[in-house]
Amino acid sequence: MAVYKINEDFYDDSFLLIAIHSSLEDYTLVYHLNKTLKTNFKRSNTDFDLSENSSFPWFDWVDQFNDRYWVLVANQSTKQELQVNNDLFQNETTYSRPRLVPEYKEVDYFLKIEEEEGLESDEIIKVLTKMPKVITAYAVSTDKLKSKKNLIF
Repeated sequence: MAVYKINEDFYDDSFLLIAIHSSLEDYTLVYHLNKTLKTNFKRSNTDFDLSENSSFPWFDWVDQFNDRYWVLVANQSTKQELQVNNDLFQNETTYSRPRLVPEYKEVDYFLKIEEEEGLESDEIIKVLTKMPKVITAYAVSTDKLKSKKNLIF
């Protein structure tokens, strides 16, 4: 059986990544994004499955006018992972929610924009922070991310 691997040269990792802290549900956040940024995000038919116990809902939009691909993905999985304890509380069931980007576990959503040429992240962040129930938004440096490969959609 053949094994296929993604070559480092094949994957272009030049994209803009914006972290969003918000208490909004994903569909509500997408509604406000579509309204304020004049985007057209649609929910993907399938969730992004990173592993057996982690599934992340995501929305995408192809901006054909500017030749950009936008993705909004939740950082927290919809599936819970059962944790086995070998300590005093071994009979208690504990669950954890896997993160898409574990380095930023406090982030609720990531907005990934491919083909960032000529794109002003400051303008997008300014619009995002003015949205209701969005606590903060900021650009994330992708050079320092250890789990950058989790962002391949």
